[in-house]
Amino acid sequence: MSTHQDRNTGEAVLRGMRCKCPSCGTGTAFDGYLSVRQSCDTCGEELHHHRADDAPPYFTIFIVGHVVVALAMWVEMAYVPPMWLHMAVWLPLTLIMSLALLRPIKGAMVGLQWALRMDGFATAGKAPSFGPTRANQR
Repeated sequence: MSTHQDRNTGEAVLRGMRCKCPSCGTGTAFDGYLSVRQSCDTCGEELHHHRADDAPPYFTIFIVGHVVVALAMWVEMAYVPPMWLHMAVWLPLTLIMSLALLRPIKGAMVGLQWALRMDGFATAGKAPSFGPTRANQR
């Protein structure tokens, strides 16, 4: 039997995608473009425990790559435009999409980690930590 209150994973991920605190949904989760706040300015939930690491860039590259390559191949097959037109369209689109998706994806990762009580988001031994423990570091 669980001794801690369950957290709605879907709601936490959506709040994170909106760059809001996964706990309350009203406070901001970021200080800058990708810097996660130490704690929520509204509810005080500590957010500095997150370990998003390379997941947000990976998912961003995965999504943008699939969209841009599929569109570029379709345009090439349908219209056969010159190479300079491909460069003028796909390079800026790739950059804009990457910058637009990176922050919401990182927010979603922080929300997911909060909802699953991963690492520091676990409270006083109520859920296992998925990172290295002190016993493993000896």
